[in-house]
Amino acid sequence: MTAKRSMKASAVLVVEDDDLVRLCAVEMLEDAGFTIVEARHADEAWFILHERSDIGALFTDVDMPGTMCGVTLAGRVHDAWPDIRLVVTSGRQRFTNGEIPNHGRFVPKPYSLDQVVDAIQHAV
Repeated sequence: MTAKRSMKASAVLVVEDDDLVRLCAVEMLEDAGFTIVEARHADEAWFILHERSDIGALFTDVDMPGTMCGVTLAGRVHDAWPDIRLVVTSGRQRFTNGEIPNHGRFVPKPYSLDQVVDAIQHAV
C-alpha cells in the first residue's frame, strides 16, 4: 500500500543526467520554495523512490543513460505511486500532455521556472 503524498510536505525528485542542467533546475526549484532530491538517471531515481516516502513530484528528462528513459520511469512511477505528480522534459523530443502517464505534463527545453512550477502544480 502506498502512503498518500502531499505537495506541501513533499519533495520534487529532479532526474537529469546533464550535471549543469540538473544544477540549474535544482537551484531554480529551490528558489521557488521546493525541497529537492536529485538523481543522475532513471535507475538512481527508481532507487530513491523506494527509499523515500516524501517524493510528491517527479521532474524528469527523457533521454538518459541506464535501463530506462524518463517516460518509462514516469510510467513505472505512476503504476507504483499514482499520487506522485509527473512532469517530463526534453530538448530533443516533443510530447503532448496526453502522452505523459497519469495526466502528467510535458515541458520542452529550454524551460522557464514559471513553466516548470505551473506543470508541477497542474499535474494530476
